[in-house]
Amino acid sequence: MKLIIQILLLTLLFASCKTQNIYESKTEINDNSSFKYDAGYQYKIRKDDKISISVWGEDNLSVGSTYGIYNSNEVYGKWLMVDVNGNIEIPKIGTRNVLNKTVPELKEEIKNELKKWLVNPVIDVKILNKEITVLGEVKSPNAIKIDTDNVNLLQIISKAGGFDAYANIKKVKILRQEGENVRVTNLDLTTDADILNTNITLHPGDVVIVPSKKNKEFDKRISVIIPFTTAITAAAIVIGLF
Repeated sequence: MKLIIQILLLTLLFASCKTQNIYESKTEINDNSSFKYDAGYQYKIRKDDKISISVWGEDNLSVGSTYGIYNSNEVYGKWLMVDVNGNIEIPKIGTRNVLNKTVPELKEEIKNELKKWLVNPVIDVKILNKEITVLGEVKSPNAIKIDTDNVNLLQIISKAGGFDAYANIKKVKILRQEGENVRVTNLDLTTDADILNTNITLHPGDVVIVPSKKNKEFDKRISVIIPFTTAITAAAIVIGLF
């Protein structure tokens, strides 16, 4: 009798509870136009970016140099942080505002400044914190670092370990920050009618959200209830939950 009462209590508890999927929103602003492929896209430097500057043969002018041995590498905190005003302090050159500049633009500016002291300076500039965040039903949700300005959706999903068993690939969301606005697009990866639209190009800072199927919570409940019941009672509980 005690076991039956426990089963009934569990049934009532799980039947009455509704778990909200945090990755699904009731109201969405869908803007597919912001996610169209742009062959001319280049990442623009933002506040809090980490920048390394490498000057060939000039370790004292470099910060996080890819050319040197002793002044290299993000692991040792060798970078310039873009401050709240969009500035960095460049060796020899001084304060420079880099906000919304592309890497080629900044490289050219630094090279022109260094020509005052160096003949034909060879430099490299890198943004060290470019990443795309993947959340939800993938095997390894994480912020994934990328080296390029463009990477496609399926490449990022692969880096996150692929989709998990409960991934709802009909409702994959991409979020993109544009100034003060966040653009959202919804993708159905079960259709192959237009692979150019579904396997879209992602940019640094994008967030990919893979929601779960509705039966995930149901399966969780069953996995808790069934071990404590007979087959007949379990069947009754399943019917009750439906």
